[in-house]
Order: sequence, then C-alpha cells, then structure tokens
Amino acid sequence: MSVVETSASAVSDKHLFLNRELSWLAFNERVLAEARNSSLPLHERLKFLAIVSGNLDEFFMVRVAGIKQQLQGGVADLPADGMLPVELLTGIAERTHKMVDEVYRVWGRELLPLLGANGLTVLSRDSLSAEQKTAARAWFQSNVFPALTPLAVDPGHPFPHLRNKSLNLAVVVRRSGQRRRKELGESSLAVVQVPSVLPRLVAVPSASGSAFLLLEELILLHVGELFPGFAMEQACAFRLTRNWDLDIDEEESQDLLASIQQELRRRDRGAVVRLELDASASPALESQLTAALKVSGGDVYRVSGPLQLQDITAIGEADPRLENRVEPLVPATQPVIANAESILQLIGQRDLLLHHPYESFDPVVRFLEEAADDPSVLAIKQTLYRTTGDSPVARALVRASENGKQVAVLVELKARLDEANNIAWARRMEENGVHVVYGLIGLKTHCKVTLVVRREGNGIRRYVHLGTGNYNSATARAYTDLSYFTARPEIADDVTALFNLLTGYSTQPNWKRLAVAPTTLQSKVLELIERETQRAKKGEPARIIGKMNALVDPVVIRALYGASQAGVEIDLLVRGICCLRPGVPGVSEKIRVLSVVDRFLEHTRAFAFGSGPSPDVFISSADWMPRNFHRRVEVMAPVEDPALKTRVLEEVLGLGLKDNVKARQLMSDGAYNPIPLQLDGQTVRSQAVLMELARRPAGGVEPVLRHVASPVEKAPGLPAPPSSSPSTITSG
Repeated sequence: MSVVETSASAVSDKHLFLNRELSWLAFNERVLAEARNSSLPLHERLKFLAIVSGNLDEFFMVRVAGIKQQLQGGVADLPADGMLPVELLTGIAERTHKMVDEVYRVWGRELLPLLGANGLTVLSRDSLSAEQKTAARAWFQSNVFPALTPLAVDPGHPFPHLRNKSLNLAVVVRRSGQRRRKELGESSLAVVQVPSVLPRLVAVPSASGSAFLLLEELILLHVGELFPGFAMEQACAFRLTRNWDLDIDEEESQDLLASIQQELRRRDRGAVVRLELDASASPALESQLTAALKVSGGDVYRVSGPLQLQDITAIGEADPRLENRVEPLVPATQPVIANAESILQLIGQRDLLLHHPYESFDPVVRFLEEAADDPSVLAIKQTLYRTTGDSPVARALVRASENGKQVAVLVELKARLDEANNIAWARRMEENGVHVVYGLIGLKTHCKVTLVVRREGNGIRRYVHLGTGNYNSATARAYTDLSYFTARPEIADDVTALFNLLTGYSTQPNWKRLAVAPTTLQSKVLELIERETQRAKKGEPARIIGKMNALVDPVVIRALYGASQAGVEIDLLVRGICCLRPGVPGVSEKIRVLSVVDRFLEHTRAFAFGSGPSPDVFISSADWMPRNFHRRVEVMAPVEDPALKTRVLEEVLGLGLKDNVKARQLMSDGAYNPIPLQLDGQTVRSQAVLMELARRPAGGVEPVLRHVASPVEKAPGLPAPPSSSPSTITSG
C-alpha cells in the first residue's frame, strides 16, 4: 500500500477538513479587510467594498441556492467536513449577516464621510436644499417619471415577478382621507421597479464639489405622484437574489445553444434565496414581503445604506484627484517580443512566458492577429471560456475565417454568468464562417488553449498558447495570470489530440506532456505528491509548492497530509477557498498555507515538485477541486525551458511566499492571521515588487528577484526566514 493510500485512511476524520462555503466567506472577509484599510486610496477602498457586494451576490445565487436545493430535496451530499445542509445554512447566515453589517458600517462611518471630505457628497432625499430639490424634480419629471410603472398588490393584482438583483421600492399607501392604520394589512401595498437603464447616481447642483442622489432616493422623493388620491404610509427599497444556476439535460438536448438560451430566460424565475431590505422598513412590511417572496426571516438582510453597492464606484468618474486612486499600471512588453518582426517566428526559436497584468496581454492578441493574416497559416483552433463583449481575440478569429483559414473554436456556453455573452459571440462567429463547437456532453471546457497550424517549407509546424486565465483582455489587466507560448513538438502533439477530442470522435490519447482532466490530471498530481513523499521517506530533500485559487479536493488533501507526515516541506498559496487544515500536530505540521489579497486578483495556477535547483514546474487552468478534476476539461502543462522555470519559481511562487504585507496565513482553526515581520523589519509586498519590475528596464529585473525570492532552497517553517533584500525595493 502506498503512503498516499495509508495516509488517506489514517486522516479521514472530518475534523481535518475546513468547510468550503465557510472558507469562501473567510476569503470575502479578507477582501472586506482591504475596504477597511485606511492606507489605501479612497476609490481603491470603494472598489474592494464593491467586490465584496458582488461576490456575495454570486455566492447566494449559486452556492446558497444549491445548498437550499439539497435541503429541500432531501439530498445528503456531504462534504469531507461532514456538515449537514441545515447546519451549513445556519453557519452561513451567521457569518453573512455579520459581514453585511460590517460592509455597511464601513460604508456609512468611513467611506461616506471620506467621500464628503473630498467633495463627493452622496445625499439622502431628506438632506436636499431647495435648489437641489428643484433640480431633482425637473430631472425626475423629464427622465424618470415616464419610465416608472406602479404595480398594485391586491387580490386582483398578484405580487409581481421581479428580476434577479433588480432594485425595487415597496410602497404602502392608504386612500386620502382615511385615518392612518397601524396594521399593514389594513393598507395597500404596491411595488415600483427602479429602472436599471437609468444611471444610479443622479447629479444635483452643489456649491462645492459634486453632489449625487441615488436614483431610488429620487423616486422615493416623488413616489406619491404615482399614486394620486392616496396618502403615503411608508416606502423603502428592497432587492432580491434568486437561484441563478442553469438546469440543462445535455443528453436530451438536440440543440445545446437553443436549450441554454431557453434556460437563461427561465432562470430569472428561480427561487428567491435572499431579500435585502432597507432598515427603515416596518416589521409588518417585512412580513408581507417575505410571505410574497417565500423566504424565511434568516434570509432577510436589513441594511442601512445603498443596496447594490457595486454601482457606487461610478462616483470615481467625478473625482479628478490622482491621490484618491492607485497609480495606473502600464503593462510592460518584453523587449525580445517588442522588437520581433514576427511573434510566430520568435516562438519557433524559443518558449515565451508572460506574467499578466504586469506584462501586457497584447502579445496574445498579436499572436492571433498575425496568424489570421499570415498566408502560410492553415488553421487556428481555440477554446473560449470567458471573453469580453468587444473581444479582440474573437475579432481576430473572425478575420482568420474571412481570410480563408480553417478556424475551429470551442465556445463554452455554460461559463457561469457569461452564458449570454458567449452565445452572442458563438452566433457572430458562426455567421462569419468559424466552425463553432460547444464541447463534450456533461463537461465544461475550462482549459485555455490555442493551436496555430502553419505550413513551413515542405512540412507543417504548430504553435501553442496555454494560459492560466481566460482570453479576456479586460480581466488580463486586473487578474494575475500566466501565458505560455511554445512550438515544442510533443506539447503540440498533445494539443492537437486535445482538439480532436473536443471537436470530433476520438479515443482518449496517450498524453506525452500534458495532464488533462477529467482523465489524467488528478492522477498526475497524486503521482507527483507521492514521488515527493517517497523521497522524504528515504531521507532525501522533498518539496511541494502550489499556487491556486482554491484547494478543495479531499483526495489530494489527504495525499498532502500523507506527504507532510512523511516529512515533505509544503508551501501553498491559495487565494480563496482552502479546505485543508494546516498545522495539525501529527498530520499537517509541514504544510503552510498563505493567501494574498491585493490590488490584482490572484488567479495564477502554478506548481513545483522537487527540491534543488531544477524541480518540475507546471502551469495549469485548474484548481485542485473535484469539479476541475472530474467535471471539466482542464490542462496542466510542464514548463521545460530552464530560464522560464526559474522565473516561475522566483517571480510567481517565490515572491508570494515572501509576502508579509498583503499575505495572510491560514491557521489550523481556520483563521487567517497576518504574517509577522521579519527580524530586520523588512516588508515584502509581492504585487508591489512585480509592479516595480514592470516599470524597470530589462536589465533591472533579475538582481531584484535574486534577493527577494528563493522558494526552493528555503525551509518553509511558519514565518519565512529573513531576507537580505533592501526594503526600499520591496516595501509596498
């Protein structure tokens, strides 16, 4: 029996696993901590507050909705930590209510006053001057009033169907002349939907700076005009979140694209899983809304501030002060790429690695545009998971088809929350002659792969791009990711086989260099962990370093526990969910887990196995989660060029492990603690170092990294050992 198998049975206790959903909430709490960080510029803090709000939306629409479905259906699909759905919903409600309270404390007590102090005033309807009221009324009459539709709620008018994440007003009225009733049941309820096509922030005159009134506040100021002959008793804003997951039987679907389009229309009727309600609402009004929407009291979130805080970031457009925002990053372009006449010829000579967003995404677009226009290019094949509405990548593919290339694109229609955008691009590409396919039944195609086939001399040469992130030029400026270009024949053979598998009929190939989910990726990861475990058992140096978004898979976690017990030094950079419990005596003492939350979303997946000067280094589209291993098509590729391996080790992995400013360390109880300062007081903020490197000429990069990042040689311990790097270089 292998060490992995032994450890799997020895450490199967559910208490050795952290819960996935609660771990995700802990990540969102780390994002919220950035909104509280007074050292950050004002609009950066607003950005993080908006991210928390948007993250919670998706969490409720997908994760909470799924748990509720389990509970209602009597399904006991227990996670490795053993929490029952009812226990988990209770724990989620406790954490999320506290988090929402803190979000609005930060908004009301910290950011709202800061906005005012910087001449950006967000007014309430009760705080308007006479001049502002006059201007607001004029704007309401000409722009808003005609778009409003009051919806009565009575025996003849059932409670209206309201769209997911829509802003609405609940209005309680009584006929004029009637005595005011204390009980809501003796009054009449109406709903007014806040038009999403109008700007959320309405500018009003101000003696100094800029002043804004929220659109719902403007409507509430004049809502009585929608109900002539009635007197207002109360009115407040509310917002609901629905189950937003797709339910598609791919086996029975004759046309997957049409089925998903139909499901997109249907899912706006999903069950309500959360009701956000203005804190001013009376208990009676809350009861009527919860009854109409079929939600329980624990699903109601009363807030003292604007609903849908994501919209408030638009206020930054009225603020010209540079000190209130972070300095823009101008992504660098490697001189060897900038000076190359042909990027295809350059890739033919050497492998290339780009680190986004510090390095520009433009070479990826250039790679496709050059292939589209090159008369020697015969074919282009690509997977598209998420892309922008005006995608230069998709435009290049269309142009390639128009130029007579064979273009095949796998568009993943089931990319969550991007389904409609992907359908639009799929139709546009099909109309322009691109051969569009939608992947394998029952699997999402999540890998990010491009293959360019070019005629050269008497033969064919193939050029490959592999990414850890999407073909999305917008997120490439906000997410950290890697792009890897190569013309290595064995990798090209594997990518060719992958596309044959995705677009046609093909038996599972024998992969030469790639590990591919759902068949070989998990087994390859387990094999590499087992190799290091056996080395440690023999007394040899053994090392594992991993960087990913999430670590959930219980089989891999148990293998890591076994490796730790054998003496393998393990460092993990896990941005978000981590179900592994580090630092447990006798189980995971050799494992350290860090999470970095900073200006850019840490999205890179990179791994190193082995100690010494030349470990095996990989990049991947996959996190270590059951869905990535078993329900998605994913790719993990080796980085074989020695210089690029060193770059991944030092720049991508090493700097993250040295971070003691934005990194937090996961403790065995599930808490995330700040990293203690090193003995010399040096601070290392990994993203700040990488931004500084992006601004430097080519010759200034290597010496900095040599001082800061040395992940393979260091023993991980809990705090990192002191570094000799000068603080003027690494301070953030």
